[in-house]
Amino acid sequence: MTRRSCAIYATGILCAHLLIVGIALVVAQVFQTMIYNRLKKELTLTEASRVFESWKNPPPPVYMEYYFFNVTNPEVFLAGGKAAVTQIGPYTYREYRPRENVTFLENGTKVYALNPKSFVFVPEKSRGNPEVDILRTVNIPAVAVMNELNSYSFLLRTFVSMWMNSIGVEIFMTRTVHEVLWGFKDPLLSKIHAMKPEVDEMFGLMWKKNGTDEGEFVFLTGERDYMEYGRIDTWNGLTEMSWWSSNQSNMINGTDGSVFHPLLSRKELLYIFAADLCRSIHLAYVEDVEVKGIPAYRFAPPHDVLQSPKENPTNAGFCVPAGDCLGTGVLKVSVCREGAPIVVSFPHFYQADAMYINAVEGLSPNKEEHETYLDLNPTTGVPIRACKRAQLNIILNRVPGFPKTKHLNVTIFPIMFVNETATIDDDSATQMRTLLLIVTLVSNFPLLIVGMGAILLVVFVLLVCRSRQKKNEVKRIDFTEAFHSFTTAKDDTAYTQVSDKPEVEPSENNHTNQPMRNGSYIAMSPVEAQKC
Repeated sequence: MTRRSCAIYATGILCAHLLIVGIALVVAQVFQTMIYNRLKKELTLTEASRVFESWKNPPPPVYMEYYFFNVTNPEVFLAGGKAAVTQIGPYTYREYRPRENVTFLENGTKVYALNPKSFVFVPEKSRGNPEVDILRTVNIPAVAVMNELNSYSFLLRTFVSMWMNSIGVEIFMTRTVHEVLWGFKDPLLSKIHAMKPEVDEMFGLMWKKNGTDEGEFVFLTGERDYMEYGRIDTWNGLTEMSWWSSNQSNMINGTDGSVFHPLLSRKELLYIFAADLCRSIHLAYVEDVEVKGIPAYRFAPPHDVLQSPKENPTNAGFCVPAGDCLGTGVLKVSVCREGAPIVVSFPHFYQADAMYINAVEGLSPNKEEHETYLDLNPTTGVPIRACKRAQLNIILNRVPGFPKTKHLNVTIFPIMFVNETATIDDDSATQMRTLLLIVTLVSNFPLLIVGMGAILLVVFVLLVCRSRQKKNEVKRIDFTEAFHSFTTAKDDTAYTQVSDKPEVEPSENNHTNQPMRNGSYIAMSPVEAQKC
């Protein structure tokens, strides 16, 4: 066997083995299963120390932007006209949110943690100075008192109204942004505090929320099932809430929004429990995006999350008392926040009924600036970019016994909205890209084997064709040479003399009629017929 033949056979055998092994691995999904199982194991709090540290102390910087609606025509609104507002801000704060008192429970299947949040002002990312800028907005303590007295007698409400007028309490107040946000000593609450010490005399939208947590959380670690990774087991010792009017609405579903299970699907709904909204919400897949070279799925709350019960009957449970429902795009959360009739929505009433948008002049909702979304890497489930946007509103209406409200049109009045953002930092993005590259190479290794087998198959076919072509050329050459040799031999040896005897010349005395022999030449020598 020639060296060429050995090379052809070796190529064919190697090609066959690569194709068989590669196709078998692709069909059996051995490497995909291996990666799948490895991710399930590594991306749990108890198995991956790096992921645990990232969960415990999130590296991406989180920024909280506060925007306020400054009322420009309070007198017109109090007289029954439409309120006009202008947006001011953002006032940006760096948010720090480490997890503390982390304790594993039940053989590592659960983990207890507190999540205190603290805020530091970032002037370079802000537009204005919160300690200097003046804001005219709704006097929330005054509205809270009127709302609280709504169920009392008309006589009592009239007396309280006169008392509030005597100390100069109005429906709108003028304060600095810092006071409205972080707290000030309110004159009305101070008077009430003197009579009822349990009532705090300080008021601020973020009063007592700097350096405090949203409650005690117990999370599932995914030890038993990777799909449970990061899911909330209990909040403040509760497995479900009791504020809403249906069991489904009271459920605590999903994670806290900071982590999700790996191997996400475009078809699934992701659930988040938002303690500040007093409920769970779901997010649906929107589109594929890329952040710092990392592929991600974008999930956002669909339109049905805040739809009215008329359009989405499952939201009827968020009407408290039952049947007392608002329209699409708003949610009344005063059931879990005692005092003022607080309503939450997306900024500028994005995705809300037009009547809420048109009730106040100066609002312009749009998707780019007012949509909440999460960009998650589908392989790891890690948030690559997050943008949480929510608006705080208050219901203003007429309250009998308070003459200053007698001309008011019922309005869900916007106070402020927040834009909480986080994007993966560069170091974490580099580590993530490296991890995903390794996962991609390992998971696609069977396809690489099949590809190599296909290349060798092409080489094998070319070698075989080349070999056959050369064999045919050799045969043609041999035939040509043989034919040429035969032709040359005929021309050169037809008259070669082999005898020195002279030819016998015919004579008259020779009466034999025997023909003359040409025995001197091989090529022309006749053969005598054999006598019988």
